[in-house]
Amino acid sequence: MRNPLLLAFLLCQFTSFAQKPANDLVRWVNPLIGTHKMGHTYPGATAPFGMVQLSPDTDTIPYEVNGKYNKDVYKYCAGYQYDDPTIVGFSHTHFSGTGHSDLGDFLIMPTTGKLQLNPGTETQPETGYRSKFSHNNEVAQPAYYSVKLDDHNIQAELTATNRVGMHQYTFPKSDEAHIILDLMHGIYNYEDKNTWTFLRIENDTLVTGYRQTNGWGRTRTVYFAMAFSKPFYQYGNKDYSKAQVYRGFWRKFDQSKNFPEMAGKQIRAYFDFKTQEGEKVKIKFALSPVSTEGALANMRAEVPHWDFDRVKQESQAQWNQELGKVRASLPTKDDYINFYTALYHTFLGPTIYMDVNGQYRGLDQNNHGAKNFTNYTSFSLWDTYRALHPWFNLVQPKRNADMVESMLAHYDQSVHNMLPIWSHHGNENWCMIGYHSVSVISDAIMKGTYPGDANRALDACVATARQGYYDGLQYYMQLGYVPEDKNGSSVSKTLEYAYDDWCIAQVAKKLNRQDIYQEFTKRAQNWRNVYDKNIGYMRPKLSDGTFKKEFDVLSTHNQGFIEGNAWNYSLYVPQAPAEMIQLMGGNAKFVPHLDSLFTMHLPDEFFADTEDITREGIIGNYVHGNEPAHHAAYLYNWTDQPWKTQERVRMILKKQYQATPDGLGGNDDCGQMSAWYLFSSLGFYPVAPGSEQYALGSPAVKEATLNLDNGKSFVIEAKNQSEKNVYVQKVELNGKPLTQPFLNHADLVKGGKLTFYMSSKPKK
Repeated sequence: MRNPLLLAFLLCQFTSFAQKPANDLVRWVNPLIGTHKMGHTYPGATAPFGMVQLSPDTDTIPYEVNGKYNKDVYKYCAGYQYDDPTIVGFSHTHFSGTGHSDLGDFLIMPTTGKLQLNPGTETQPETGYRSKFSHNNEVAQPAYYSVKLDDHNIQAELTATNRVGMHQYTFPKSDEAHIILDLMHGIYNYEDKNTWTFLRIENDTLVTGYRQTNGWGRTRTVYFAMAFSKPFYQYGNKDYSKAQVYRGFWRKFDQSKNFPEMAGKQIRAYFDFKTQEGEKVKIKFALSPVSTEGALANMRAEVPHWDFDRVKQESQAQWNQELGKVRASLPTKDDYINFYTALYHTFLGPTIYMDVNGQYRGLDQNNHGAKNFTNYTSFSLWDTYRALHPWFNLVQPKRNADMVESMLAHYDQSVHNMLPIWSHHGNENWCMIGYHSVSVISDAIMKGTYPGDANRALDACVATARQGYYDGLQYYMQLGYVPEDKNGSSVSKTLEYAYDDWCIAQVAKKLNRQDIYQEFTKRAQNWRNVYDKNIGYMRPKLSDGTFKKEFDVLSTHNQGFIEGNAWNYSLYVPQAPAEMIQLMGGNAKFVPHLDSLFTMHLPDEFFADTEDITREGIIGNYVHGNEPAHHAAYLYNWTDQPWKTQERVRMILKKQYQATPDGLGGNDDCGQMSAWYLFSSLGFYPVAPGSEQYALGSPAVKEATLNLDNGKSFVIEAKNQSEKNVYVQKVELNGKPLTQPFLNHADLVKGGKLTFYMSSKPKK
């Protein structure tokens, strides 16, 4: 149950914004949305698509306990949990809304009193350096975060540029003021995650170093430069590593205090100050994927001064510029908060991954230079190909083109000759299924937003799709499906491979590559091979050609599906809805099946053991917080009852998105949940990226203007808009009625006006 007191608190944060200028759109963004339960977003300071995500972490839950996975760690995918009473510190890298995690690099914590290098516990914070805090003393805005650390009487403030996090700590009078730099801390942490850390005291205001980890990204190195606004008078560290047999001749030194080099696997360092009442100690913390020299250059280029407010104002001006790409008029204050917070979430990532000179660490662990493009990382492609990258093709086409170039650079550096599956920080972590870089590349080429070498991109897509040892592909190519007895989640893989193959075929056709077109058009039909007409569902097939006998259409375990069941995954043929409906018996049989997805009751037993599914995120058997059925509500447009799409979409918008910390019905998954919200609020959705077609729904905005990169504007207007008027009577494009519930991308980017006429009664 959502807590009304939380909503009251959050709304209080925004009432003061009412007097701000109309172009100050950051006033509507609430970074706390999604920081609780399954949202997994972080509330800290970052620039749009910034390499630094400077945010509070509220606990140090380990990934494993006694050699076994610790389920409690899942709540900390983004480091911050709204219900926690303490803050451990502020680290510089975070994922937004993922269902698995990494990062949490370089945690900083200011303290007073006796030096404590252990973080302590939530129940006994006084035993360590962590501090209690209150949401009454917490402010979260784009590019700014502030909180009072009650146990140390320190006001903490954070802001950031692309590559530099800036801290401002207001201390009380103290002869025992400390800044702790915890190099042991991490998200999804375990004892051996750090492979090495290194610090170098350059002078009494500058520290450099790096951290190497073996986590989700197994060979990840991040470099830093840390500058203080005030000299520290002493410093030191404690190494919590297991005693090494070989210590070399470094053992002749006492390296624990005032020794200018620190190295080890488990180090916490400290820097001591004497402070006056109200004195501000500032820190500039720059990151680099290449070197400490690169980190210093990033710092000098982006923050050559010590003006905290200037950095905050300039970064918030960047956010206003990005948020201004969509100007929306919405019915209520909560709608404004939801809409612009969703827009904010979609611009958090993928993140820039290169120094100001274009250098970055590649997949081959060599340093590369990005020529004529910005290199990006953190591609959560199983999620984001569905709506986030199509959203970028609409409102961030230049960035999305650079993301395609980043994927192609990944391909060039890959020893597997493959595009990214789920990649971050110079690593492929192989998470989830499919090869959905193909979808992103296809969508950009088909919509004309990728100006690069399309044939080169197609070749990379084809090579990826032919890599037989990847996740059952050899069976898929031989048999026309992935057999469940050879490779698990076989139906999901078959369906998603078939969609990706359709994407390849579209590009091949556009480029007149007929051999490729024929090959992948045939492969795109493989979804038919896992449909069991006797039961009316997709079903796992074995290598001998027979369907798996033991089968439950509601179960998500060992039934051939990943993060879904047969009931919803049977609807996953986004590239050919009409063919799917026909195969399933036409409207008479298909519509009741689709209806049941939203109206049936899914017993708890079918999601009790699934981490990222809770009752709040479920409508019937439709799990909005998990992506495989995100397109499902729009499938009515291919039946004789399109008005049901309008009804379902507005229901989902209302039930799954709230202006509260637990306001998301599932993981935001690097912006996918938010992109679904934005498209659906505007009244259309990309059911099959790689196609130029959007399916129409029911807009929740009163009016919205998309300010396109080509200088043109596209206006969406909903006449007679209200909470009850969810049904569309007619739609006009530039004054001319649309005869089908679809919209073409080419018509949209020409600029113009799309007008919905709303009613409380469906047009049947």
